[in-house]
Amino acid sequence: MPTPPPEIVDSHCHLDFPELAGELPGVIARAEAAGVRRMVTICTRLRNEPAVRAIAERFEGVFYAAGTHPMSAAEEPLATPEDLCAIARHPKCVGVGETGLDYHYTAESRPRQIESLLVHIEAARRTGLPLIIHARAADEEMAEILTREHRAGAFGGVMHCFSSGAALAEAALGIGFYLSMSGIAAFPKSGALRAIFTAAPRDRLLVETDAPYLAPPPHRGQRCEPAYTALTLAAVAPDLGLEPAELARITTANFDRLFARAARARRAA
Repeated sequence: MPTPPPEIVDSHCHLDFPELAGELPGVIARAEAAGVRRMVTICTRLRNEPAVRAIAERFEGVFYAAGTHPMSAAEEPLATPEDLCAIARHPKCVGVGETGLDYHYTAESRPRQIESLLVHIEAARRTGLPLIIHARAADEEMAEILTREHRAGAFGGVMHCFSSGAALAEAALGIGFYLSMSGIAAFPKSGALRAIFTAAPRDRLLVETDAPYLAPPPHRGQRCEPAYTALTLAAVAPDLGLEPAELARITTANFDRLFARAARARRAA
């Protein structure tokens, strides 16, 4: 009998996006066949939270988080900490966000992005759920805000789809955050990024797809799905001096530590 694949957790995907939403049973089945038995689907606009929540309620291994993506911050009503805390009462809601700063495409909405980020930080403090951070072309300001706000009142979190520089990695790790590896880490020219993950404490690493985006080789440029988390692990593990199965074990244990509500639900099942 063949050895089953190790358990993997896709810590960040978007199952409600149209590229995936129309064939969820197949997407989930392919994920499970690859060893991806749990995943967190992320709501990026609060108006869509009921649909994202429904996906998590439909599939046992799917959890969710909700927030306002920084690229949508100028278009969406500003959430309040109370709004986010109310959503967080759902037993399958395991995180706050994604939120953050994106100055690559939407630098003109910088003040609104910062305002929204601070709301999400406060919600993470109040709920104790991890904050899910998106950061692009905003390394210095993101490091400053997270460090300052953490000093004012602790909260945990993850730098999702981490592809920034070493300085932001150091700042995030310094306040206890985790770094999440996406398909970008598997690209051949991402050696400098893999070096950041190699230098980070192994107990602070997560893995994700950000599906339907950022598919790792050999699917680069195609639609991504949670099953491909296994491909990213296989590509990154040699740089860390690990077998893919061991890196899967490490990232799964790290997920359970950060996303404690998901871990409790698993134990209760």
